[in-house]
Amino acid sequence: MPVIVLEASDFTSPLFLVRTLEILSSCITFSLVASLEDSELNNNPSNLHFDTFRIFCMFTWCFFFTLSLLMHILSVIQFHSLIPISWKNLTMTVAVLGALMCCAASVLFPWLIMDKTVSPRPVVAAVASCLTFLAYASESFVLCTQTHEQRGYMGSMPGLLKMFQMSGGCQMIPLVVEVIRELPSGVYMWQMWVTSVSYSVCVLMSLVTLVVIICDFAGRCLLPFDRFLAGFSLMGVLLYMVATVICFTKILQLRELGQQISHESTGLVIMETVVASITLLAYTVDLAFSIKLLCDRGHA
Repeated sequence: MPVIVLEASDFTSPLFLVRTLEILSSCITFSLVASLEDSELNNNPSNLHFDTFRIFCMFTWCFFFTLSLLMHILSVIQFHSLIPISWKNLTMTVAVLGALMCCAASVLFPWLIMDKTVSPRPVVAAVASCLTFLAYASESFVLCTQTHEQRGYMGSMPGLLKMFQMSGGCQMIPLVVEVIRELPSGVYMWQMWVTSVSYSVCVLMSLVTLVVIICDFAGRCLLPFDRFLAGFSLMGVLLYMVATVICFTKILQLRELGQQISHESTGLVIMETVVASITLLAYTVDLAFSIKLLCDRGHA
């Protein structure tokens, strides 16, 4: 079978250019961060959460660099039609998730190096990370301007909300790890277990949903796919509601402890509360869309 590549005009298309920028900027970012040494960041033992968030940022940049590079190659040689997946849903998922996750990394990494760096390389890495976010956001915008048939289910509002839920759950992983590490041993452990299980179940549900949609397994589900999604949305609302209430409770309890708890612990719990609240809002809106869809089909 001969290899078919894009036409010359396709190499100057907005989609090709932004994907090339994604690959270049993410490669520059994780290469610079991987080459950093503790002396360049003026690292010290009080900055305990640096390693966890640095791993999260490195995973984000490397993961989406790998996905974007593979997709770019498949798109250029026109082999994507041979893969038994929904290409339009895959490209939209990678673009939007890449924008959301790189946005989180672009906020976390500058916060980590703020007032700690003695080298220009961390600053350049932070700027490159912001460029990576802008590139993924640009690709998301380009894909969203296409027709509904071209962008697939993941380009619709319910699909975008599901990717927002997925990114929120992924951001919870390093936050929960650091909250557990920062809090004194035995303090609020039952609350941490409840919230950790809630976040884990929601991430698993989001992952299953994305796999079903991207691999076109919707027709093979035992239940109708719209009811399947509505059930996941309802469970996500309930679990995040419990987690958000626990987060607000922890903030009040930390204020009562006062000097016994460090400012870092309070800041991490506040960050967890903000992310949980925003993700809960995404699940709530998604549930409203799912209920509306079920009602419309019931009247049809």
